[in-house]
Amino acid sequence: MANEYSSFQLLANGILKENPIFKLALSMCPAVGISTTVSNGVMLGIAVLFVQVFSSVTISALKNFIHPRIRIPTYTLTIATWVTVIDLSLAAFFPGAYAKMGIFVKIIVAFAIITMRLEMFACKEDVSDSFWDGLGMGLGFMVGMVVIGFVRELLGSGAVFGYDVLGFKPLLFFILPSAGFFVVGLMMAFFNWIEAVYAARKREVKQ
Repeated sequence: MANEYSSFQLLANGILKENPIFKLALSMCPAVGISTTVSNGVMLGIAVLFVQVFSSVTISALKNFIHPRIRIPTYTLTIATWVTVIDLSLAAFFPGAYAKMGIFVKIIVAFAIITMRLEMFACKEDVSDSFWDGLGMGLGFMVGMVVIGFVRELLGSGAVFGYDVLGFKPLLFFILPSAGFFVVGLMMAFFNWIEAVYAARKREVKQ
């Protein structure tokens, strides 16, 4: 199965077709709770990207040694190991950012998207494909977090990356937790619309 996928297909799949937030609606807790600014989205996105890639590669490399009955506990232990690495690294090198989102870094262990990809892909495919799949899903999550953070920070605070660009605060509603669901819903609708338009044009070309 090693040649079944191309690196581009796996990257595009994670970012667009199976975007963890906008298409699969997974790991919604951080998408709503921490995505109030672009900076928060970038930092948590990097953390998830790191854990997703290294967990996928680890499970793929060890898949022949993992007994089917203990695969889920093995996934959890693997994810927890890499979460600990990124958690300690952020605390040491980026204490300011870590102070804002420390709890969300710790609960990456429970993110459904990571466990799902280990079960559906990494435990069946080779290391190379698992790397690209993990990279694609991690980038998809990061893109989702950054887009949500951009919309909420701009419309809620009138700023981007902490810099005031509008000179006023348009709608304070967008910095509230409930606004996270609102923005995610809008982006889901947008992604579905793009997919529908693409499918329609594809059918027209075939005809």
